[in-house]
Amino acid sequence: MRRPVIAAAAGALALSLGLTACGSGSGSDGDKLVVGATPTPAGEVLAYIQQNLAKKAGLDLEVKEFTDYVTPNTALQEGSLDANLYQHTPYLDDFNESKKTDLVPVTEVYLPPMGVYADGGKLKDVTGLRSGATVAVPNDTTNEGRALQLLASKGVIELKKGTGANATPEDIAANPKKLTIKALEPAQLPRSLKDVDAAVINNNYALDAGLSPKKDAILLESAKDNPYNNVLAVKKGDEDDPKVEKLAKLLTSPEVRKFIEDKYKGSVLPVTAG
Repeated sequence: MRRPVIAAAAGALALSLGLTACGSGSGSDGDKLVVGATPTPAGEVLAYIQQNLAKKAGLDLEVKEFTDYVTPNTALQEGSLDANLYQHTPYLDDFNESKKTDLVPVTEVYLPPMGVYADGGKLKDVTGLRSGATVAVPNDTTNEGRALQLLASKGVIELKKGTGANATPEDIAANPKKLTIKALEPAQLPRSLKDVDAAVINNNYALDAGLSPKKDAILLESAKDNPYNNVLAVKKGDEDDPKVEKLAKLLTSPEVRKFIEDKYKGSVLPVTAG
């Protein structure tokens, strides 16, 4: 049976922490746009805009940082945020369905490629995983499926024919290395590296842990036809808010594209890149 999209205990803890950080009633105030983000890369991209581009564009931007994937959407739905930046559309769609929210994407901003990592550089290629190895993956529905698809792309496992983005370990048709798939809360994955043979880690948590997806991943997602670009999201009906439109334009500007390319050097890919 599929696990719930969000672990209840983790979600409750994250909610309490996130709302404390956000404060009560901290949504739109006049011309101010309050945007939630995970610290890396979304928070850094927004900080660049705040410090270099927002004033000239006539945008009063406030950034609230969160360390989980649940609270920024909860806060957006409840109105203490005006927008957020940290998630891809498949996750947003799944969140809306499971939580009965009505959040919508405004524009794609960048691709944070998911990668497979091993502790201490002991493993150079995912195909070198030993028989019986333990591989940790994210425990939310869309990112767990994404991780399994990534492993399957190298033939480490084989998924059942027709399996989509929401794959679970039950959808594994062949497991020649007899891998144990261990689902963990996404933020815990970097810390799990000392206890497992490999972990499939979301880009933002890899960067936060000091990993370089471009250099350290033993397998990294391709940008080609990738559906997991991160999006600026708002509550339905706010897509045409002038403040949101200003931010969307800045997020896809040549200046932001150059910032992402220069800062992340291929570990994060702007969607406007040629």
